[in-house]
Amino acid sequence: MLYRLDAAARDVARLFGAEARDDPWAGGHVGPGQFAPVITAGREAVAGPRPQGRAPRRMVPRLWGVPPPPTVQDAPRHGILSVRNLESPFWIGNLRNSEFRCLVPATAFMEWGRPSVRDGKRRQAWFACADQPVFAMAAVWKDSEVPSFALLACEANAALRAQGRETMPVILPPDPATWALWLNGGWERARGLVMPYSSSLIDMRLPA
Repeated sequence: MLYRLDAAARDVARLFGAEARDDPWAGGHVGPGQFAPVITAGREAVAGPRPQGRAPRRMVPRLWGVPPPPTVQDAPRHGILSVRNLESPFWIGNLRNSEFRCLVPATAFMEWGRPSVRDGKRRQAWFACADQPVFAMAAVWKDSEVPSFALLACEANAALRAQGRETMPVILPPDPATWALWLNGGWERARGLVMPYSSSLIDMRLPA
């Protein structure tokens, strides 16, 4: 999977009510192992007592791909890109603690589609949201060797299943209350957001 964020940092931060600070993002594509803008409402330094009041949202660059635990053999070269098992001991602590949940802005994402009937090669299928030019994907962050993040995955909707995909990123509706729930809400309510986005709201583009 790849994705694009074709918008400048300040415009994206304004949309999601975050502080852009000096984020240099000017727009472009994001691949595994690359830095991208991430919106978090957690603390930069998590140790110590929780401050009074709600922390402001910040947009900061983080690396896509969380380093795996040391016990994992044959780990992916770019780290773990997505969270598929919500009960995994590696993720559950971060998911339950809202400070580690984050939003990953995007304008489109790419999955490899079914092989072409002409040459048998798989084609890039790009997906965007018809109802929101810039959308938020649900994600979780970890700090170990590097400041990193992983996207949450869910069952694919009909549009992606038609291209042979079994999973898709969790896309949140264009609703500030939903963004706030993912960033600040309790896990029992927030996990209800982990669901496929409506295929009727997905625009797909295939190469000619």
